[in-house]
Amino acid sequence: MPSDAPAGASAGRWSNLERPPLNAEGLRRALVTGGGLWTSLEVVDTTGSTNTDLAARAPELPEGAVLVAEEQSAGRGRLDRSWVAPARSGLFFSVLFKPGDAVPQERWGWLTLLAGVATATGLSRAAGVDTALKWPNDLLVTVDGEERKTGGILAERVADGVVVGIGLNVSLTEDELPVPAAGSLALAKAAVTDRDPLLRAVLRSLEEWYGNWRTAGGDPAASGLQETYAAGCATLGRHVRAELPGGRTLTGTAEAVDTDGRLVIRTAEGQHEAVGAGDVVHLRSVH
Repeated sequence: MPSDAPAGASAGRWSNLERPPLNAEGLRRALVTGGGLWTSLEVVDTTGSTNTDLAARAPELPEGAVLVAEEQSAGRGRLDRSWVAPARSGLFFSVLFKPGDAVPQERWGWLTLLAGVATATGLSRAAGVDTALKWPNDLLVTVDGEERKTGGILAERVADGVVVGIGLNVSLTEDELPVPAAGSLALAKAAVTDRDPLLRAVLRSLEEWYGNWRTAGGDPAASGLQETYAAGCATLGRHVRAELPGGRTLTGTAEAVDTDGRLVIRTAEGQHEAVGAGDVVHLRSVH
């Protein structure tokens, strides 16, 4: 437990001593440095959605703005699913990217997959926990031998950039999980569940991966992003069902992630189809 509790802090803010608030000033000192990607970092006690808030302010903000919430009341995942967790039990934050002319806009869709790779890399370094990627935007950990979702990523286009939101369950207990299939870093026996170093590690990893990708003109192969994503993607090689827009479903084996970030599925008839959007379910292997 940190020993630098602010004088006069309200009882409510520190009511759960196992879940202290983030040290906003310390995070800014560590991350908002001259010449780096991150240009501002704000921590709010509660908000509806960091993505919604940051997207609304995106036109007036420079690239590299970071908005963190201790609690979200209307957090959103893909397909408008809700994302709710107890206050200070996880990391809920959004970042603003403005690749500009350095990266063709048709490659901006890779930012969702880039955020997954960067988050998994950062958590491996800081928490000592293996985090797998479920195409396109889920983060999985292993709890008692079972794959469970511990995080998700939501990217939204704004006028001149992309807002990427990341939500991670950090200290949730079994009783607090929103659904039985959910997990948390604590349940996965992470070596570190202090949110300050975890957030620093993820943001530094994001800066590194984004810099390499941008320097490569968004080329997923030249930047190493495509290969690294494939190596950490738990979906590849699995029997899956893709629930596609319009109500169509596609079942088969997930074989690759192509240069556009799409999931390539081989059907039982031997046909290959690239899926760019949809909900993918990992199925049990067919024997």
